[in-house]
Amino acid sequence: MERKFPEVPRILVTRTDRIGDLVLTTPVFRAIRSKFPKAHLAALVFLEHREIVEGNPDLDEVILYDKRGAEKNLWGQWKFARRLRKKKFDMVIHCHGTNRMHLAGWLAGIPVRIGYARRAPWALTQVHPYNKKEGKKQEAEYLFDLLKPLGIVPPPKVIPFFPVTDRVERSLENLLAFHKVPGDKPWIVLSPSASDATKMWPAVRFGELATRIHCGHSCVFIAVGKREDRVIIETLKRHTQAPVFDLSGRLSLGMLGALLKRSALLVSNDSGPVHIATAVGAPVVSIFGRYEPGLGPERWRPLGSRVRVVAKDVSGIPETERKFTYIDDIAVEDVFCAVRDLFTNPVREDGRAL
Repeated sequence: MERKFPEVPRILVTRTDRIGDLVLTTPVFRAIRSKFPKAHLAALVFLEHREIVEGNPDLDEVILYDKRGAEKNLWGQWKFARRLRKKKFDMVIHCHGTNRMHLAGWLAGIPVRIGYARRAPWALTQVHPYNKKEGKKQEAEYLFDLLKPLGIVPPPKVIPFFPVTDRVERSLENLLAFHKVPGDKPWIVLSPSASDATKMWPAVRFGELATRIHCGHSCVFIAVGKREDRVIIETLKRHTQAPVFDLSGRLSLGMLGALLKRSALLVSNDSGPVHIATAVGAPVVSIFGRYEPGLGPERWRPLGSRVRVVAKDVSGIPETERKFTYIDDIAVEDVFCAVRDLFTNPVREDGRAL
């Protein structure tokens, strides 16, 4: 990059979208820190996602954006940009293109503004083509394209980070004790929900899967999700012979990370928990139904070696004849085989035995 930066540059990275997307952005923090070890590095995220980044050793500051509250309207957006201006950042890297973030960086007068040719690209000083929708590589790998002007190249292994603090571990312990969750057997976490119905494997099949696993393994099943996902989990519970502890709506993001860190396995749809799980070292079986470029497993697969992606083989179906989602076509046997494979080779990503 031609612009000469101060010896201690002030760099801002924004990521205001979904949980998993933010987790997959954490390797960017590490790469920037390695390139600019003395920099003041800040992350701008949604208020509700603070536990994903607070405690990250590569960050000096976390800036919270309250889209549903203080920053909801234009006046709030203006005041937020004014506060951002006072921080005197030298550069902002927008890892997800939104009108709000591009406008905030522009109004804040940040000299170098890097982002995608998507949503108010006129507010950027360096515009990168929005090629993520092609879905040719993993999301975290795409993000490193934005860092090329800084002389940063992708590391040999892209590893996400999720902080698990003593505080959230104590909170989790109290919750597990209250619900009498046994601690003397391996935990298998089930995440049957997702942000879109086209990504949701039927809850009935999650229940059938739990029965299959329960018949051959002594383990504890824990279902997670938001409060509104309890209906889905109740369906799961009605269709399994295995006892399932429902912790939906009871876990903060930090507590979810602490739970997954101690778990033997996560079985989940394509959603945020899979990326939290790989970041804390838990094995993952991730179920995919969508194949449209930019939405399928090539871009959104969880990182790590202790991962099994279960998806329908559509190689024999012409692209013009493919459905938007094949989530209902995935059999319980297919997911069970992936689970059995990870249980047959019981080593976590962090090297701990299951």
